[in-house]
Amino acid sequence: PDAASTRWGDILGLYDDLIALNPSPVIALNRAVALARVRGAADGLQAVEALEADPTLADYYLLPSVKACLLVELGERDAAAAAYREALARPCSEPERRFLTRRLRDCRA
Repeated sequence: PDAASTRWGDILGLYDDLIALNPSPVIALNRAVALARVRGAADGLQAVEALEADPTLADYYLLPSVKACLLVELGERDAAAAAYREALARPCSEPERRFLTRRLRDCRA
């Protein structure tokens, strides 16, 4: 019913199972979000940064946007702004572009 009652440990376990079946970098990125909710933003960020060299994610705007979100949680607003700018440089829908632009603006506030 709300974010506080989400069973992130169970979700992380399911992503672990899914990665065992299909070691996709997109699944690994989604797993990094669950990892951040279970173990903290620093661990999630480490998992995201491990994916940055994967060429299949080179144009995937969600990689730098997830990184930016975790950097905000860690209080690293300048680095988060840079990651949001990187996300905006990649192809995405207009609604996503507006969302990312607002998040970038929030980093500067």
